[in-house]
Amino acid sequence: MSQQQPGSPHRPRPGAAPRRDQQLQGSPDQAEPLTPAEDRQWATLAHFGGFLGCIPSLVIYLVFRHRGPFTAQEAKEALNFTLPPTALAIVANLLALIPIVGGIFGIVAMLLWLFMTVSGVAAGIQCNKGRPYRYPLNLRLIQ
Repeated sequence: MSQQQPGSPHRPRPGAAPRRDQQLQGSPDQAEPLTPAEDRQWATLAHFGGFLGCIPSLVIYLVFRHRGPFTAQEAKEALNFTLPPTALAIVANLLALIPIVGGIFGIVAMLLWLFMTVSGVAAGIQCNKGRPYRYPLNLRLIQ
């Protein structure tokens, strides 16, 4: 009958650090699906992010589109809605630097931001209730 050594792999010592092969297991190949509450939460955040332009909805769409169907649908809707006004706002902000007519473009940029913010909040409120939202003025560039 053999005795186990204090450092044998069959019985770890109390208070000892885990072995290297136990410590570095990595992440699963696929991320777990979102719960219904998380799905609704990320869909809502995709719309609420409209005040920052198209970046929040793009990030949410790329990260969560395979994990939650409601998030994928609503993030794509928000991305399609915010992409053209974001591009126009960038151009308007650049044109606002022109000395004489720059004030007009500054106002246009501010109105675009206000439009995206108000529309995103209205859509986010509907999504938070679990209802899909369709923007009335949407090009739907991303299918």
